[in-house]
Amino acid sequence: MQRHKIKTIFSLNMKTHTHNQDEHFMQLALAQAKMAGAQNEIPIGAVLVKDNQVLASAHNSCEADHTPLSHAEIKVIQSITRGQSNWRLNEHSLYVTLEPCLMCLGAILQARVSRLVFGAYDQKKKELVADRSGIVGLNDQQILHDNNHALSVTAGVLEEPCSALLKDFFKKRRQSQDQS
Repeated sequence: MQRHKIKTIFSLNMKTHTHNQDEHFMQLALAQAKMAGAQNEIPIGAVLVKDNQVLASAHNSCEADHTPLSHAEIKVIQSITRGQSNWRLNEHSLYVTLEPCLMCLGAILQARVSRLVFGAYDQKKKELVADRSGIVGLNDQQILHDNNHALSVTAGVLEEPCSALLKDFFKKRRQSQDQS
């Protein structure tokens, strides 16, 4: 397994976050991911934070909800915006165990989340959000800094446990399919 340093890929004037804070909130996202795995869902978890307070947490539930839209990131954004009169999540940080997919990245940008912190890189994508050299994906940093909004991205926080959880889940799934 190739090891990667935690790196801030693109950052603007955000409050300073410590490595320990990032690890703490990622541990909470990992706990959500483990709940998803226990329910035979792809083990991805997310936590939405503002001013060091967890406002929402969720995990994937596509199978249980019978919809491809029940990704952890979408669920935390929906849960917090439904409870307030403003859908903009300025000054919020989103912690997610896996690099977001295109759908979730779009929702994160549209909701104006200020900071994205993810654990494992999605090995099947071509580094949508971030590549290993620290260059923002889609060959254009403009995607994360557009329309009077900027998204700060920190990648690789607790990458190994986040990645291991996913690998173990899919290994067990393949083994059970081989036995049937």
